[in-house]
Amino acid sequence: MTPTPTPADKRTSGNPATQAQINLSVKQQREQKRQDKLAEYQKQLAKRRRSKLVWWIVGATAAVAVVAAIVASFVFAPAPAPTYARGDGDGSGIEGVETFDNTATHVEGTVDYPQSPPAGGDHNAIWLNCGIYTEPVPNENAVHDLEHGAVWLTYDPAQVSADDIATLEALLPSTFATMSPYEDMDTPIAISAWNAQLKVDAADDPRLEEFITAYWHSTNAPEPNAMCTQGLDAPGKK
Repeated sequence: MTPTPTPADKRTSGNPATQAQINLSVKQQREQKRQDKLAEYQKQLAKRRRSKLVWWIVGATAAVAVVAAIVASFVFAPAPAPTYARGDGDGSGIEGVETFDNTATHVEGTVDYPQSPPAGGDHNAIWLNCGIYTEPVPNENAVHDLEHGAVWLTYDPAQVSADDIATLEALLPSTFATMSPYEDMDTPIAISAWNAQLKVDAADDPRLEEFITAYWHSTNAPEPNAMCTQGLDAPGKK
């Protein structure tokens, strides 16, 4: 059995066959090292490629999620509130509109109103913050909104459906409008402004929008430039 050559054998051997074996062994070792380095490089390269692929997939997934969220924000976002030009307070041409002559004094306590829901009259010195309410609101504060030119849309919860309520909400502008339930009305739906009122049976009655167009933020209200915020928030405000 031929002994394994050592560096000393390479330096001192005078035998050509032994020297050739030594040279071959060194060459094999160098080739093995080169192969090992090449294999390690390929391993690291494959690892980097896998890492890049993972991050690409993660990034692409995140990008798709962001795009989907943006699209969903447009598709599922609630429709913006409708806009109306400031009304002149004349709805005399609308079929069914009743008009009244109410006083406008600031008082304390409850008021016995001649109309139900009220369409003007003496009222509390603090106005109700305009908006949509899911609970009945105080008459005396809501009437103060009418004095400022707001419209007040009321419905009898026993006579309308959830779809009707959603239809009514979609009619309201973002300000100078209040909506609330009002129990025991003689009609399913009523809309009031200062000294004017319309009662209807259906939420999709086109006269509701005509009334808002005529009376919203009315220039003929007793206090047409007063605000409809920074007042009272009643329970149930959305």
